[in-house]
Amino acid sequence: MPPPADIVKVAIEWPGAYPKLMEIDQKKPLSAIIKEVCDGWSLANHEYFALQHADSSNFYITEKNRNEIKNGTILRLTTSPAQNAQQLHERIQSSSMDAKLEALKDLASLSRDVTFAQEFINLDGISLLTQMVESGTERYQKLQKIMKPCFGDMLSFTLTAFVELMDHGIVSWDTFSVAFIKKIASFVNKSAIDISILQRSLAILESMVLNSHDLYQKVAQEITIGQLIPHLQGTDQEIQTYTIAVINALFLKAPDERRQEMANILAQKQLRYIILTHVIRAQRAINNEMAHQLYVLQVLTFNLLEDRMMTKMDPQDQAQRDIIFELRRIAFDAESEPNNSSGSMEKRKSMYTRDYKKLGFINHVNPAMDFTQTPPGMLALDNMLYFAKHHQDAYIRVSVLVLLRYCQCPMFQTYAQK
Repeated sequence: MPPPADIVKVAIEWPGAYPKLMEIDQKKPLSAIIKEVCDGWSLANHEYFALQHADSSNFYITEKNRNEIKNGTILRLTTSPAQNAQQLHERIQSSSMDAKLEALKDLASLSRDVTFAQEFINLDGISLLTQMVESGTERYQKLQKIMKPCFGDMLSFTLTAFVELMDHGIVSWDTFSVAFIKKIASFVNKSAIDISILQRSLAILESMVLNSHDLYQKVAQEITIGQLIPHLQGTDQEIQTYTIAVINALFLKAPDERRQEMANILAQKQLRYIILTHVIRAQRAINNEMAHQLYVLQVLTFNLLEDRMMTKMDPQDQAQRDIIFELRRIAFDAESEPNNSSGSMEKRKSMYTRDYKKLGFINHVNPAMDFTQTPPGMLALDNMLYFAKHHQDAYIRVSVLVLLRYCQCPMFQTYAQK
């Protein structure tokens, strides 16, 4: 006869004792089950204990998640989340560097569990960590030369715990001070910093920008694109991924009038070349998160072209018409006779019409009409002019009709409709 569905067979560990095999009745209150386990090992004050998974997650068992326990699961009897949070809150303020380091290491691990995180946050733990970050570098400045590895690990575990706690969405990002933002930004701006500290600092800045408009403005004042670019030129793909994520976040949250300016800065800093050289063509596979961030960056930059793509050419605008004249000049003036401009107006019109036909324009008499369709609108003319100026030999050899058709291809049209 199969066991009742509410009965789960598990093994429970306790340090220094043999694991206990028992059946958990899921209809009983969790507190009653914990008392039963404590009584089996003669442990008093069962309210100070809890059960947690004995796997790498170490997540606490609660009334909300207890139904996830399966037959054969190994659990561990341990200190309750409230007790653990209180003890760690005290330990991380120890005057002993070694004790503080071990406490922060435990905190970084336990903070992944939302049950523990809630208890630690209730003790104003986030404020304690931010104060440690703000004042830590100055407080231990004299010790850095002789205890640099210890200090680096301490800061790394502090930032890790902070990231894990904030990822639960319990505390608002709007609560952080300018001093804290400046400190995190300083870690990113340093030319030499531990990889783990840099990675967590970039993660914090990304979350600040994405989750708070006020923090976006403050972060944007502290971090420039030029300061982020060097992190893309290293060999650590995780650092590169977080760096692009921060650039994407700044791009996404920037006001409309600021985005084009950022795009110009990215072009000046040769971001595309740097990504091609150090990311895409690097001697390693691109992981899924990096591929996603590159896709986001591509979409954000493509979106800047939408206005030009949906702008019709004004056939009466002389400045716009001059661009078309420039396209013809680049392609044919080298073949034209020096005095070709001295002919009659009708002769020149006839020559221009012939040239526009050779270039592939649909309207040979007034090629400006070819750019009144949106999309591609003025974006097609922009692309043609760039091609003509920067790749003149190729432009002369290749019909512009190819470029026009490309801009009106189904793939381009699909993107334009999104």
